[in-house]
Amino acid sequence: MAKGEGAESGSAAGLLPTGILQAGERPVQVKKESKKKNQLSICNKLCYAVGGAPYQVTGCALGFFLQIYLLDVAQVSEESSFACSPSQVDPFSASIILFVGRAWDAITDPLVGFCISKSPWTRLGRLMPWIIFSTPLAIIAYFLIWFVPDFQQGQTLWYLLFYCLFETLVTCFHVPYSALTMFISTEQSERDSATAYRMTVEVLGTVLGTAIQGQIVGQAHTPCVQDANASTVALEGVNRTQSATSLRETQNAYLLAAGVIASIYVICAVILTLGVREQREPYETQQAKPMAFFRGIRLVMSHGPYIKLIAGFLFTSLAFMLVEGNFALFCTYTLGFRNEFQNLLLAIMFSATVTIPIWQWFLTRFGKKMAVYIGISSAVPFLILVALMESNLIVTYVVAVAAGISVAAAFLLPWSMLPDVIDDFHLKQPHIHGTEPIFFSFYVFFTKFASGVSLGISTLSLDFTGYQTRGCSQPAPVKFTLKMLVTMAPIVLILIGLLLFKLYPIDEEKRRQNKKALQALREEASSSGCSDTDSTELARIL
Repeated sequence: MAKGEGAESGSAAGLLPTGILQAGERPVQVKKESKKKNQLSICNKLCYAVGGAPYQVTGCALGFFLQIYLLDVAQVSEESSFACSPSQVDPFSASIILFVGRAWDAITDPLVGFCISKSPWTRLGRLMPWIIFSTPLAIIAYFLIWFVPDFQQGQTLWYLLFYCLFETLVTCFHVPYSALTMFISTEQSERDSATAYRMTVEVLGTVLGTAIQGQIVGQAHTPCVQDANASTVALEGVNRTQSATSLRETQNAYLLAAGVIASIYVICAVILTLGVREQREPYETQQAKPMAFFRGIRLVMSHGPYIKLIAGFLFTSLAFMLVEGNFALFCTYTLGFRNEFQNLLLAIMFSATVTIPIWQWFLTRFGKKMAVYIGISSAVPFLILVALMESNLIVTYVVAVAAGISVAAAFLLPWSMLPDVIDDFHLKQPHIHGTEPIFFSFYVFFTKFASGVSLGISTLSLDFTGYQTRGCSQPAPVKFTLKMLVTMAPIVLILIGLLLFKLYPIDEEKRRQNKKALQALREEASSSGCSDTDSTELARIL
C-alpha cells in the first residue's frame, strides 16, 4: 500500500493528461481569483454553523430525556397499547416507541437523501428548499412529543406517531444541511474550517438543549414511590392530590422546555437560510441525468473508504449513544444524584465545547486518523473509573469534564472525514454527480438504526431486571444493568471501532494528492471544460 502511494506521488506529474497539466500552468492571477471565490468569511461560517444547532438541541433533549419522560412523566402503560383496562406503567411500551422511532428515523435518511439527490437546482439551490419547508412542520411535531394527552388508551400510538413524524421532518432538515458542507466551498481547508465552526456550535447546541431541558424540568419534581418493590401498593398510600399536582407541574415544565427549543429551531433555520449560499461544482454538467435509486446506492456502498469509515464510526457512535440514552437514569438511580444529572450533562457539554477548537488544531497538525485514535480512546479510562468507583459527586464532576474532551472528538471527526471520502469518490467517478446527500444520509442511517436498537435493548433490559417506574430507588439488578450500559458496553464498542479504523485508507498524504487532482480538474472545467477522455484518464490514474 505504501509503495503504491509513493509511486503515485512521484509520477503523478508525468501521467496526468495534457489538459490537466495546462490547467496547473494557468497564470497565478486565475488561481488567486479561484481561491478567493472559494474563501468563506467568518460571517458565512457562523451562519452555516448555526444551522447545526436545531438538530443537536432537539436530539439532545430527546436522547437524554425521552426515555425517563415516557416512563416517569407520561407514564406510558400497557393499556395504551390497545388494552381495555388501566394497568401500571410498562417499560415495554416505552421501548417500542424508542426502537420503532429510531428505526423509522434510520430508514428515512437514505430515502430523503436519494430524493434530495434527484431534486433540481432552484433559485435557492438544491438543498435549501428542503430546510425551509420542513422547519414549521418539524417544530409542531416536536412540541406534541412532549404533550401528555388526556386519554390513556392509545398513548403509545400518540407518541409513536409524533416521534416518527418529527424524526422524518428533522431528517428533511439535517440531511441537506449535512450535504451542504460540500457546496459551501470547493476548498478542503475552507470546508474543514467551516466544519470546526459547525461542530463548535453543535456542541453549544447540546449544551443549550441540556441547559434548557434540564434546568426547566429540574425545577419541577416528579413524585416518586418510596417502596420500589410494591409500587402499586405504595401509590395507594400517597396523597393523590399532591402527587397529581406535582406530576402536572412536571408535564407543564416539559411543555415549556419544548416551546423554548422550538423557538431556537426556527431562529437558527432563518439564519442559515439568509446567510449561506450553495455553490455548484464547475465540472458538474447542467445536463447530468438523474441517477436510478439502486444504482446510486450501489455506487456509494461499493466505495471502499466509505464503508470502512462508517463501520468504524458506527461502533464509536453507538458507544456514545448508549451513554447518552441511559445517563439520566444512571445518575438518578445508580449514583444517586437525582438532582444533579442535568448539571453533570452541562459539565460534559461545556468541556466538549471548549475542546473542539483544540481538536481542530490537532487534526490539522497531526492528521485526522491520529485524532481519531487519541480523541475517542481517551474516553475509555474515564468510563473504567466510573465503573469501579463508589458514588462520589466531586469525582463524578471531574470525570464528566474529562469525558467531554472525548465527546468533542466524536462530534468533530466524522463530519470532518466524510468530505474527504466524497472527494476520493469524485476522482474515481468524475461523471457521477449528486451523490453527496446519499453519502451523508447513509452514514446517519447506520448510526441511527444502531442507536435505535441499543435504546430498545436498554429499555427492555431495564424491564427484565425489574425497573420500577417513579421509584425513589431501584433494585440492585437495575442499578447494575445501568452501570454496564453506561460503562462496559461503550468501552467494548469503542475498542472495536478503533480496530476498524486501522483499515481506513485515506491518510494525510492521500488527502493532499486528492486535493491537487481535484483542483486541477476544477480549474480545467471552469476555463474550457474537461473532455470526457481527460476526466476518465485522471480518475484511472488516481
